[in-house]
Amino acid sequence: FRNQIPRLSKADALGSLIEKFLDSAINLGPEPVLNTDGSVRVPGLDNHAMGTMFEELVRRFNEDNNEEAGEHWTPRDAVRLMAKLVFLPIADQIESGTYLLYDGACGTGGMLTVAEETLQELARARGKQVATHLFGQEINAETTAICKADLLLKGEGEAADNIVGGPEHSTLSNDAFPAREFDFMLSNPPYGKSWKSDLERLGGKGAIKDPRFVVSHRGEPELSLLTRTSDGQLLFLANMLSKMKPPLRLGSRLAEVHNGSSLFTGDAGQGESNIRRWILENDWLEAIVALPLNMFYNTGIATYVWVLTNRKPAHRKGRVQLIDGTQWFKPLRKNLGKKNCELSEADIEKICEVFLAFEETEQSKIFPNAAFGYWKVTVERPLRFRGIDGERVWSAKEVKELKAMGERAEASEGGVAVVRRIHRGGGVEADPLRGLFSAKIGGKAVVVEYEPDSELRDTEQVPLLEEGGVEAFLRREVLPHAPDAWFDPGSVRVGYEISFNRYFYKPTPLRSLAEIRADILAVERETDGLLGEILGLGGAG
Repeated sequence: FRNQIPRLSKADALGSLIEKFLDSAINLGPEPVLNTDGSVRVPGLDNHAMGTMFEELVRRFNEDNNEEAGEHWTPRDAVRLMAKLVFLPIADQIESGTYLLYDGACGTGGMLTVAEETLQELARARGKQVATHLFGQEINAETTAICKADLLLKGEGEAADNIVGGPEHSTLSNDAFPAREFDFMLSNPPYGKSWKSDLERLGGKGAIKDPRFVVSHRGEPELSLLTRTSDGQLLFLANMLSKMKPPLRLGSRLAEVHNGSSLFTGDAGQGESNIRRWILENDWLEAIVALPLNMFYNTGIATYVWVLTNRKPAHRKGRVQLIDGTQWFKPLRKNLGKKNCELSEADIEKICEVFLAFEETEQSKIFPNAAFGYWKVTVERPLRFRGIDGERVWSAKEVKELKAMGERAEASEGGVAVVRRIHRGGGVEADPLRGLFSAKIGGKAVVVEYEPDSELRDTEQVPLLEEGGVEAFLRREVLPHAPDAWFDPGSVRVGYEISFNRYFYKPTPLRSLAEIRADILAVERETDGLLGEILGLGGAG
């Protein structure tokens, strides 16, 4: 504090600060200020009150510096919603005991403290006594210090010891709690932020064996969850999922905020899609709630709360609930950075009611997990040239020469398909959809494989729920337009994406003919009047 005195003096703020500390109406000590008769004039501050005051100062500081606020400060209305989405479904199952809470991007610790308060409140209301232990990790050293100070002021010294932070303690590259499992986890990780330096510290994509990000799944010993280096937000979710307790009585419950790109970015087989696949095929995703726009201090983009658990109740198993909460908010009288609205208690209650009801409504849609999955299929067609021998195998070198000198042509234009391989002797059966075609060479029936034309190559996304699968889709959608097309089953990849807005899209209703006619007549009358004025002016001249 002594180092700040010259700065305060230079800003003419030192005197007013001393006045505030000496104000008889303010008591920052733990003991009350008494009147001469012994009655309490100004009550003292206990640890909880001091912590509340400290949090309010942090909130105001972050609002004044809203460019950075979103990195370490999540609005308390959003945090309260997340906490209730985590705890309300299992509120009646809470037993007296100890629970561990975790945030892998804890900032100033607000999510942890709000989650703790919510759990304690629900437990007390049901006559239970619970002890909570808070754990957090944060890369920003100053923010970590604020988080620790807040916990110390609230009398939670042990929890402060469980907050790990600083530039050397990045959650992605240096997990502070690799052996820990947690009951409840909440987080708001950074979105759109590069994790390239973390990747380098982990040894590069080819060398990473971190079990948080390379998992065994459905017969695949090493399913990579590594995302693009430009955005690591889904890796924070993978990190939390790696810390779930066994799915016994309560299992683990999670809530994490993401932007829209986490719903659909990443092609089949890429890290983002693999994370969604891993989550959905393990049936961990309970719901996604779309929040109102402009909810956060430093961004106006769409944000979504993902709610996950490894202990789904029976009525939710195999299904995912999408909730459109974008219209439930209260406008702020004054913008706080880009934040111009908030969730009132009534809004939070409404969203939680819809979540707990688990029913189809205008704002709630329910889908089977597989509804978000698809097969990515590469569709090939033969490479064709005019005037070539269609009864011989062409080597790779010859194909290259043909491409350089020959003239491509469709079958309808007399183009002959380039044969890549011939199967003789009846050992292989023809299957045109898989690239095995019946042909006659030297007067004998054989099965041939054709050289694919890279210029005609195409891809199709086939829904996992497609009746009849990939083959039925191709027969219906592709073969009528390209009878010589085929696909390689070995190249098919499974992907998952959640096109949230598509499910809640509301088309603008078409205007009636009467309205359109009235507008046209009005325009005609207006143009007639203008024409009259022009002609009148012309005559006067």
